[in-house]
Amino acid sequence: MQQSEYNRYKTEIYRIGWRLQYRAKKIKRQENSYDDKLAVPSFTESSDNKIAAEQLISMLSPYERSILQKIYLEGLTEAEVARQLNISQQGVHKWKRKLIQRLSQIANF
Repeated sequence: MQQSEYNRYKTEIYRIGWRLQYRAKKIKRQENSYDDKLAVPSFTESSDNKIAAEQLISMLSPYERSILQKIYLEGLTEAEVARQLNISQQGVHKWKRKLIQRLSQIANF
């Protein structure tokens, strides 16, 4: 009786762990999926894009820059960034969304 309960609990814990790992990988793939969709531009095109991106990012505060850098350049998940900055994952998500929207508006003017 005890052994069967032990095996049942062990199996359930294994399943929970597997689901957590799967969700974490899924979130990380979603956050970094833009990398897979980029085409390889010419040297001058990539240089122009890099200069434009640096100019846009220089308009952000150091705190805002660090959020985008950690997510997009270092490849961290929102949860990992949240832990480093001592804010909630939802807070990181809102910052990211707000910053991308602001950079998009600036770039389109």
